[in-house]
Amino acid sequence: MVKLANITETIPIPEGVTVDVSENADVTVKGNGGEIKRNFNHNNITISNDDENVTVYVAFPNKKDKAMVGTIRSHISNMIYGVKHGFTYKMKIVYAHFPMTVKVKGKLVTIDNFLGERHPRTAKIIGDDVKVSVKGDDVTITGINKENVGQTMANIEQATKIKGRDPRIFQDGIYLVDKKQEELEE
Repeated sequence: MVKLANITETIPIPEGVTVDVSENADVTVKGNGGEIKRNFNHNNITISNDDENVTVYVAFPNKKDKAMVGTIRSHISNMIYGVKHGFTYKMKIVYAHFPMTVKVKGKLVTIDNFLGERHPRTAKIIGDDVKVSVKGDDVTITGINKENVGQTMANIEQATKIKGRDPRIFQDGIYLVDKKQEELEE
């Protein structure tokens, strides 16, 4: 197989978003939604930017370097999209046997009376920018960092995982219904 000389991925920077790249591959993205900072330090990959584009470059890449360039490009694109638009995940509280109560207390989501259990189950809210709101049977998770919003959603879903019972009969839990990428309010 012929080895490629180099791979260059360019990510356009939209209006209203600024991207700063430091010497040690710290990428800081700022927009009307807030600021996200992340380190993409990798041996062979260099990241640079100008006013219009962010460039991810690798010379003589092997298989892992090729994959890493695409991963870094996706992460930076998600960071740019997040500070400009934001991410919203909607979940639904489902119960058939015992009505459960879901409350947000600080950085924890507390689930009371799940399957009639006496002790509440808890799920961590990841990141400072993630907001969780509960209205009736709907749970909404919003934030600018896609990974933090997704991990918070997964923590809530895993907190209501049923063990030791038939999941076809006991379908109680909190489940993902919709993922939206909405425009942030200024």
